[in-house]
Amino acid sequence: IAMTNQSSPSVVEFVIVGFPGFRDLESRKTLFILFLTVYLGILLGNTLLIVIFTLDKSLHTPMYVLVCGLAVLDIVITTNTIPSMLVLFSLESRSVSFAACFTQTTFYLSLFCTESFILSLMAYDRYIAICNPLHYPNLMNNGRALKLMVCCLMAGLLCAAPSVGLALRFPFCGPNKVTQCFCDFSSVLMLACGDIMVTSYIALSIGLSVLLFPLIYILFSYVRIISSVLKISSSEGRLKAFYTCGTHLLVISVFYFVAASVFISYRIPGTSVDMRIMGAIVQNVFPALMNPVIYCLRTKEIRNSLVKTLRKRKVLPQNM
Repeated sequence: IAMTNQSSPSVVEFVIVGFPGFRDLESRKTLFILFLTVYLGILLGNTLLIVIFTLDKSLHTPMYVLVCGLAVLDIVITTNTIPSMLVLFSLESRSVSFAACFTQTTFYLSLFCTESFILSLMAYDRYIAICNPLHYPNLMNNGRALKLMVCCLMAGLLCAAPSVGLALRFPFCGPNKVTQCFCDFSSVLMLACGDIMVTSYIALSIGLSVLLFPLIYILFSYVRIISSVLKISSSEGRLKAFYTCGTHLLVISVFYFVAASVFISYRIPGTSVDMRIMGAIVQNVFPALMNPVIYCLRTKEIRNSLVKTLRKRKVLPQNM
């Protein structure tokens, strides 16, 4: 902490303290191994999806462009937090500069918002494909899917900006220990000097809006999708449509259920600090770990493409 002029001291760095209940060496070693394994799994799974998409031209459709974009986003989201967490688990605590901490917070918030918007964009893609199949080529193509994903990213940055901007207006003149494994917005805001209630409620309102409005749209889209699927005369066509939609709904359930649980846990009196920290980490890590598993196991086209690619590379025998 450094002195600024003759006023109160100003924080120039934060100290990330991690789990209060897991500060001993053995616990930190266990956490390091666990999160290193999870991170490598995220990198492997999502990179595999990207490679399959790149190599197989039959997958170059708007739906799989969005799946590939989600895989890239999951890699970026976890790379923003997990490497710094691994450094923390190697040490007892970790110092991070004021600017670096708020940079990580900004990325964390904006990427979370972006993922929510991309999931709603995926629902829009399925809605058009199933409810308006004749107009689908005009309404959705690879170029438009890429442009819409860029719009989702811009919207995510715009949603994060007010909360971060309001937080930066407060002086940070006292405690600088962040009780979290990374620079989480709520944990950092609690260290500000001054009345943070209004800023906290504004950030909460934005966060709930980013969750609820896309979720309402997604649910509305799938009500329409299901009603359209039931009208399909072919049982094979109905099964294929339900299978594709079921995959997306499973991804959505993972993301929104985990995010809602974290929001609720921060506002339940008596919730342990370790549980709140774990909730924020699970929100950051679990969807990124599950998305490639869900898509690889439940999407027939990706499974077939993976087998075909492995056969070309002579990893699998041709008759398998």
